[in-house]
Amino acid sequence: MSIEHDYFGLIGDYWAERKEYGDQDVEVVLDADSDLVSTAALDAAATMVGELELVDDELRNVFVGQLDGRGPVTNFLAAVLDGEEADAADAAITRESGDRQIDALRSLSLVRVDLRPDADRDGDVFAEFEYGLAPEDTEARLVASIDMGREIVDVRFDA
Repeated sequence: MSIEHDYFGLIGDYWAERKEYGDQDVEVVLDADSDLVSTAALDAAATMVGELELVDDELRNVFVGQLDGRGPVTNFLAAVLDGEEADAADAAITRESGDRQIDALRSLSLVRVDLRPDADRDGDVFAEFEYGLAPEDTEARLVASIDMGREIVDVRFDA
C-alpha cells in the first residue's frame, strides 16, 4: 500500500531534495516505509524541512552547551581543529569571536538531513542532522539525532 503526501508526493522507499538557506546547500532525504508511516509523521517531517534553519540553530546551541565536558562535540572539534585536516578546518571558520571552538561550531556546514517519519515515538530517531567543518575537505562529521518533538536522542562524532 502506498500513501501520498502533499509535500513529499507518493511515499515509496526514498525521497531526496536539495534545500538552500543562507550559504548552505543541504541534502534532505526521507526514508520511509509507506506501510509504517502516518500522515501526522509525514506532516511533522514536512514542517521540519520548512523549519530547517530554526532546527539547525537549535542544534548548534545544543553543541555549544556540550563544550564544557568530554563528549562527541569536543572530540569532533579536537579532531578537526588539531588533526591532519586542521588547515582546511581553520580556513572554513568564518566567525572571529576569539573563541575558536565557538567559532568552529558556528561555522559548521549542515551537510545532510535524514528524515525517518516511521520512527515517530518519543525517543525514536526521527531525524539525523549531519554537520561538517569544510565538509568537502574533511571526513569528520558531527551527527545530531532528534525525535519527532525535536528532543536530542544522541550526538555522535563520525570520523
